[in-house]
Amino acid sequence: MARGKKNEKELTIEERLERALVPAEEQPYSVPENWCWVKVGALSTLHRGVSYKKHDVHFVKQENDCLILRGGNINEGSIDVDQSDNVYVDMALVDKEQLIQEYDVVIVSSTGSTRIIGRAGISHDSFPDVAFGAFLTLIRPTSDKLKPFIAYYFQTDLYRERIRNLAAGVNINNIRADYITESPVPFPPHAEQQRIVDRIESLFAKLDEAQEKAQAVVDGFETRRAAILHKAFTGELTEKWRQENNTALSSWENVPFDECILKMQNGLAKRNGTSGSLFVVLRLANLSDDGFNTEDLREILLDEKEQLNYALRQSDVIMIRVNGSKDNVGKQFLITTQKNWAFCDHIIRIVYKETIQPKYMIYFSKSEKYRFYVKENMVSSAGQNTISRKGMSKLIVPLPALPEQEEIVSILDNLLNKEQQAKETAEAVLDQIEAMKKSILARAFRGELGTNDPAEESGVELLKQGVS
Repeated sequence: MARGKKNEKELTIEERLERALVPAEEQPYSVPENWCWVKVGALSTLHRGVSYKKHDVHFVKQENDCLILRGGNINEGSIDVDQSDNVYVDMALVDKEQLIQEYDVVIVSSTGSTRIIGRAGISHDSFPDVAFGAFLTLIRPTSDKLKPFIAYYFQTDLYRERIRNLAAGVNINNIRADYITESPVPFPPHAEQQRIVDRIESLFAKLDEAQEKAQAVVDGFETRRAAILHKAFTGELTEKWRQENNTALSSWENVPFDECILKMQNGLAKRNGTSGSLFVVLRLANLSDDGFNTEDLREILLDEKEQLNYALRQSDVIMIRVNGSKDNVGKQFLITTQKNWAFCDHIIRIVYKETIQPKYMIYFSKSEKYRFYVKENMVSSAGQNTISRKGMSKLIVPLPALPEQEEIVSILDNLLNKEQQAKETAEAVLDQIEAMKKSILARAFRGELGTNDPAEESGVELLKQGVS
């Protein structure tokens, strides 16, 4: 009678070693001679997350509760335990092995996003009251000595590309255990592992300092913009201009929005014309904080009457009337060129009076006062949020005379352009730092950091100790 496949306890050391090593034909690239290629499963154990029911969840931590990490807590290379939507369950539902230890790797193993699937966060501390949920998987090296080196492997493009390739062309949303356990890791002697980790952490520490400064610029952009807009619409920004032009702040008026406009008009409802001229009909997908997204424009035929009613003209302002996101409702956009563009019925055209500079109102629509009013006065139903002319009518607009409006626009153009450039520069720095980190990791796991000692005992000998 033929014997079945041996279990782990029945294997000899040589057989265990053979199972652990990656065959030569499957090795991704060459490594130093005293390194070897090993499967992750030979170095680590995988742990499944905590299962719990909806009624077990607490949104405020109670005595004897444990934080349950979810996908939103997992960043590339780190774990965030301070999310605003954290969930907690009683510690009785959590096994000891599910509590997060230092240098544990937690990956997103179930998600609808192929971009996020496989994302790996490293825990840089132990947590007696933090575990992880069922859509995550924990990888824990079997030896404390291996933990830092294995943790950094999960930040490499070698790992990420393996997951991407396994997901390519397949509508998957789960990582099978063998996707992880069969992953090939370049495995140097222990002393070299430690030198590599020390070098990575030294280089990363310098990059993290620069990253923190650049991130502060990006994170502070909205705050700085809000402060500039507040100064603009309280008169502080043009205080010097008023002095030079013998104008008082008392000349400003607080005007209801309804008195600022000549008309507001809803856009074109869906139709299938068979005659007329081709017009692009702007949809919500074509409007973004950066302006107009012209990658997916839709054209339809409009007859002469429809063109007269819905064709957009230079200096027209359009506003999002209805949207699933409350943050988008009420956003205004200035038409700056004359094109064959019309607008759909989710959008309103606003024609302001001649005494109002349209771009002044565009900037005002970005202010905290305006955004607060819109959110307080929109109507929400069936997942859609709507603001109408009636809803907008009582909005109070701080309105100086036209020359001061134009001065405010000119100053804001200059200041906000500088802020945008600073943000984009900081974002470029962040991209460069990320690329540098990837380059460091790639070199580290190829043995190219200049730390390897070829005279040291092979990584195979270290592996033997682990499988014996």
